[in-house]
Amino acid sequence: MSLQWTLIAGFLYAEIAIVLLLVLPVASPKRWNAFFKSRFLQGLQRQAGIYFLILLAILVLFLLDAIREMRKYSQIDSEEHGHAHLDREMQGSMRLFRAQRNFYISGFSLFLSLVIRRLVTLISSQAELLAQSEASLRQAQSATTAARSLLAQQGEMAQNSSNEAHDKEVTELKTKIKELEEELATEVKDKSALKKQSDNLAKEYDRLAEEHSKLQKKITISAEGDSKKDN
Repeated sequence: MSLQWTLIAGFLYAEIAIVLLLVLPVASPKRWNAFFKSRFLQGLQRQAGIYFLILLAILVLFLLDAIREMRKYSQIDSEEHGHAHLDREMQGSMRLFRAQRNFYISGFSLFLSLVIRRLVTLISSQAELLAQSEASLRQAQSATTAARSLLAQQGEMAQNSSNEAHDKEVTELKTKIKELEEELATEVKDKSALKKQSDNLAKEYDRLAEEHSKLQKKITISAEGDSKKDN
């Protein structure tokens, strides 16, 4: 294997290792995103697009060269089949095999380059979505806590206003009861005075009735005495 194809094969193996690291649960999307946004990678990110395009162009060139070699040795093998010497036929088959091997190496390298770029984009997007979901969850939790505290404050205010209304009502009832008790005491006093006055009037009536009876008796006696004198 020549030097350039050895380098491409090593690059392919490195791509396979990178894909395995990105696919397997080695690290969380947050850690991968933090690694992607490190200072070193941020410094390379400005020219990463150019480097990626250059790499793709190189892989495409090697892929086209491998396709050309495959077509070349395939045509030679088909033209000389059955007529060439055994050693020459084996050399042609070996060259065709190398061309096919180079085709697969360059093709898979190109394919895995696109896969790695897509995986990095998806992992970064997933990390951002996770951060946004956690921020939304924290915001929702804080809003729920604030709503609960507001409802508790409103409940306390309603309870306090209810207690104040109840205390006011109790105070008004106590005032009314006190007024009614005073009115009842006044009525009791008036009733006692009227009863006492009624008793005095009854005694006075009995006294006057007794005096009237005595006067009638005296008048009757004096009238009888006058009638006897006349006779």
